[in-house]
Amino acid sequence: MLQIAVTGKPNVGKSSFFNSATLSEVEVASYPFTTIDANKAVAHVVTECPCKELEVTCNPNNSKCVSGKRLIPVELIDVAGLVPGAHEGRGLGNKFLDDLRQARAFIHIIDASGSTDEEGRPCEPGSHDPLEDVEFLEHEITMWLFGILKKNWNKMIRKVMSERLDLAKVISEQLSGTGIRLEDIIEAKKVVDKDYDKWDDSDIIAVLDDLLKRAKPMLIVANKADMPTSDENIKRLEDKYGNVIAASAESELALIRASEAGLISYFPGDSDFEILEPEKLNENQMKALNYIKEHVLQKYGSTGVQKALNSAIFEILDMIVVFPVEDEHKLSDQKGNILPDALLIKKGSKPRDMAYVIHTDIGDSFMHALDARSCRRISSDYELVDGDIISIICR
Repeated sequence: MLQIAVTGKPNVGKSSFFNSATLSEVEVASYPFTTIDANKAVAHVVTECPCKELEVTCNPNNSKCVSGKRLIPVELIDVAGLVPGAHEGRGLGNKFLDDLRQARAFIHIIDASGSTDEEGRPCEPGSHDPLEDVEFLEHEITMWLFGILKKNWNKMIRKVMSERLDLAKVISEQLSGTGIRLEDIIEAKKVVDKDYDKWDDSDIIAVLDDLLKRAKPMLIVANKADMPTSDENIKRLEDKYGNVIAASAESELALIRASEAGLISYFPGDSDFEILEPEKLNENQMKALNYIKEHVLQKYGSTGVQKALNSAIFEILDMIVVFPVEDEHKLSDQKGNILPDALLIKKGSKPRDMAYVIHTDIGDSFMHALDARSCRRISSDYELVDGDIISIICR
């Protein structure tokens, strides 16, 4: 299962985001280091299920289908708050950075209202610049990797030069516990155009900065977007970083709880909700729902939580969803389950790539693939597209 890390400094709403995304009950409090251990839980990205288009009743196995929306599981890691100097052991230090090792991408929660300082302590709204928080987190993760490489750097470079080894492969071995791929290292090392034995610390850091953007891309979530001081900061974040999701995790949490109580009809990511039993709502509850409708949903189109999850998978990691079946005529597996699995796969993948994602043995015995919609054979160099239903034929 894909792992996504929810990161940021203390007290910006990471745990509220995690709770609302996973329906978990992680402790939430207004002081730093509430989250002591990395919490893990399952969240879902949402895509259209082909069941409605094809007028069939699906029997999901590895996912869920709710009214034609397929919910595909991903694992979220709620990492305790980082503070400046974490790579040197400040705050709860390297423990948190180690929790990020296997994450494929980061969702960086920012307090867009500027009401928490650089250490995560509450301050006057608007008195802290949230753009500084983006820069500090990227720097901390880079310096964490730098610390791993630097301790053996001189010895490593002497060995590379004397034995004519591939530097990318040697770096890959040094970073083997971080989930960083060799191909990303090969590309990142091109940013420094001089012999390896002449690299200084700034060159190593430049390579690692580039490597992180490739290997562990980051999505910025501007939380507390409903506060008056957030508007201008969100615009500034968008101007500098482009893909920024405005969010209100507390609003999402409130809507989910109201939905679970049967008070409203709401699906994560919706732009509105329907009040089902107004007579059961007290004045404060009605006021809160109206506030969310006016200051969050009507303003931003959603609470931003589900949008952030989908954006992390489908945009930041550039993935698509395909539906593997064994019987292309019945759209089923061997047991007769219709559209049983929804598979997250990298955009641009070919049928054989898909076969290997399903299982190594299937990849090894791959012969060809069929498009289950047309029941026609597809070429081996066909690039899969989102929503494809594919049957893999093996030897």
